[in-house]
Amino acid sequence: MARPGRPALPKPNLHPLVDSFLDMLTTERGAALNTRHAYWRDLADVSLYLRSKRNSDIDKATAEDLKAYLKDLSEKVHSKGINKSKIAVRTVARRLSALRQFYRFVVSENVRKDDPTSTIESPKQGRTLPKTLSEADVTTLIKTASTGGSSESIRLVCLLEMLYATGLRVSELVGLPMSALGQGNQFLMVSGKAGRERMVPLSDPAQKALKKYTDVRKQFIGSDDQKTRQEKWVFPSRTSDSGHLTRQRFAQLLKDLARAAGLEEGKVSPHILRHAFATHLLSNGADLRSVQKMLGHADIATTQIYTHIVGDKLKKTVKDKHPLSKTGTDN
Repeated sequence: MARPGRPALPKPNLHPLVDSFLDMLTTERGAALNTRHAYWRDLADVSLYLRSKRNSDIDKATAEDLKAYLKDLSEKVHSKGINKSKIAVRTVARRLSALRQFYRFVVSENVRKDDPTSTIESPKQGRTLPKTLSEADVTTLIKTASTGGSSESIRLVCLLEMLYATGLRVSELVGLPMSALGQGNQFLMVSGKAGRERMVPLSDPAQKALKKYTDVRKQFIGSDDQKTRQEKWVFPSRTSDSGHLTRQRFAQLLKDLARAAGLEEGKVSPHILRHAFATHLLSNGADLRSVQKMLGHADIATTQIYTHIVGDKLKKTVKDKHPLSKTGTDN
C-alpha cells in the first residue's frame, strides 16, 4: 500500500534509491503525478535491463552498463498495428536525461561519488517541429462538434474552445477545479508544472461555450456517494477514479471528432491543439513572452520552437507568392 500523499506505483519493485528520487521530485520540485510516473517508467526499464542482461542494478551501474542499455534501446523496433519503426532518438535522449537526473541525486545524497552518465554523450537529434493545425482545421473541428446539440457535444465544444483559447496542457484542462474559474469566467487561474500558477484569459467564444456548458454540467455528475468528489471539477466524470474527465477519454473524443470532420486522426490531439494555439497567436502578431506565460513554459527557449513554424510558413509564402521568387532579377 502506498504511503499517504504518495501515488501507488506499479510493480516491479525497484531499488529504494528510485523511490527516494521520486519522493524528492514530488516534495522538492513539485513534480506532477504524470511526471513522477514517467520517471518511474524510464528508470524501471533501465533497472530491468541491468538485472536481466548485465547482472547489476541501477545503484551500482557503470558507464559501460548504461551505454549498453542505450545501445540496446536504440536498436529496438517499435510496433504499432502493422507499422514497425525503430525507437525514436528523442526517446533515447529522454531516457538518458532521466538517468542523469537520477544519478545527480544519488551523488548529492553521497550514496556514490561518481556519476556514470557524465561521460555519455546525448544522441544527436534533428530539429523536430511540433505538429499543428490550420485555423481552418480548428474551425472545422468546432463546427463539427457543434452539430447535434447533445450535452456531450456541448461539453466537447467547450473543451475545444477552452483549449484553443488558452493552450493549456491536457492534464491542466481536464483537471481544472471549479476554483480555477476567474470572475465572470473571463480568465483561469491555472496551477501548472512544479506548482507554478499563471493567469490565462478566456476568449469570448470560450466564455460563451463555458456558459452554455455550465447549463448541462450537472448531467456529468452522479447522484451517489461520489457526487462530492465529482462536483469540484469543471469537467466532472461519473466513471473515472479521479472524478474528472480523463485525458485518455478526451484524446479519444478528439480522434472520433477528427474522423467525423474528415481530418486525419493523427493530426488531431490535445497537444496538437496546444501547438495550434501558440502558432496561431504568433502568426497573428503576439509577442513571444506573452505566449510563454500563457503556455506556462519556464524557459522561453521552449516557446521559441513555435517561431520556427511561423518562419517556415512565411518563407513558403514568399517563395510561392513573391513575383520575383521564380523569375529572379539581374542587377
